[in-house]
Amino acid sequence: MVSPVVALAQEKSGVDVPAAAPQATSLPGKTLAEKRNARLDELFSALKRERNEVKATRIAEQIQTQWQSSGSASIDLMMQWAAAAMAEKKYAVALDFLDQVTVLKPDFAEGWNRRATVNFLMNDYGRSMADIQKTLALEPRHFGALAGLAAILKDTGKKEAALHAFEQVLAVYPMMREAQKQAGELADDLTGQRT
Repeated sequence: MVSPVVALAQEKSGVDVPAAAPQATSLPGKTLAEKRNARLDELFSALKRERNEVKATRIAEQIQTQWQSSGSASIDLMMQWAAAAMAEKKYAVALDFLDQVTVLKPDFAEGWNRRATVNFLMNDYGRSMADIQKTLALEPRHFGALAGLAAILKDTGKKEAALHAFEQVLAVYPMMREAQKQAGELADDLTGQRT
């Protein structure tokens, strides 16, 4: 199930999806997971090529929508409850739901990513990093997890590693402005430290 905010964003986006995209959902003999993965591959390819920031953002939103679908109504419901708890800053409650998500569906990358976000918001960088690593093991192109990793590395003073993480974000999502900005600032800082 898609959150109303995401559905509204999709509705307003009117993104022109690559010509191959409709084929992903109509691939004969493919499982739902295979179709979803083919769709994600197409979207990531389009995201990497897109040089218009607005269009790239819309493609990124479509990717995020794909990530949010676990394939299980009960898992999707727990994810919604966790999101509602996060919005109310009830992080312990959100964490309880997300712990259940990761136990019941350990191959669902977005469950790990959302839990990493809650741990980050609770300033538990160690657990957040562990959840980010699990997210990236399941979905190496997860630009949100990569950006979270970069933020933690930057916050903990590991500037070179943070720059590398932001470069990984930009390899997947070249038009992500915040990653561009952060990478530029870190590169300037590191260059200034070396002179």
